[in-house]
Amino acid sequence: MSKRKTIIAEDALVVLLQSKDQRGFSILYDNYSSALYGVILKIVRSEEIAADVMQDSFVKIWKNIDAYNRSKGTLFTWILNVARNTAIDRIRSQEFQNSQRNQDIDSNINLIDNQESSQFDVDAIGLKKVVEHLRPEHQQMIELLYFKGYTQAEVADEFGIPLGTVKTRVKAAIVQLRQYFVQFGLVLLSAILDKWI
Repeated sequence: MSKRKTIIAEDALVVLLQSKDQRGFSILYDNYSSALYGVILKIVRSEEIAADVMQDSFVKIWKNIDAYNRSKGTLFTWILNVARNTAIDRIRSQEFQNSQRNQDIDSNINLIDNQESSQFDVDAIGLKKVVEHLRPEHQQMIELLYFKGYTQAEVADEFGIPLGTVKTRVKAAIVQLRQYFVQFGLVLLSAILDKWI
């Protein structure tokens, strides 16, 4: 992943992207690829698949940038959702399910070792550490929904609780997280939560 960052106003970057200016795409990739890769890797748990999903995500972002609406959230929030949804689609695909069944034990051990030394994960933006301060039942919900790609219905099945209870707990957890982020001036992380409720 590139480490180079270009300082540019979000509005200016969006204009470049919407006018299909290649510089805009390069800046977007340089500034956000590490963050997106970390989120994708948490969901797909394979570096090879994460790289492929990230490429698909950037293609979708490039093709669908006109769908971005500033009034609904920041550019980062929008591209994060594109990447997250692309990763979730991949793990739900039949091809992915089959490949996971066929992995041998050595590759699983190597995968775990590689993830431990991964250059970027969600901890790098502080989200997992903050989630640890939530009540245990809220932590479990956030972990499954936002770090492992479960749906709310799947979480309800996992814990044997009504879907309404899952929704109530998730909403309470996100409200608490948002208050924490705003209190400590973590506006970017607060913006991410806008799409979670």
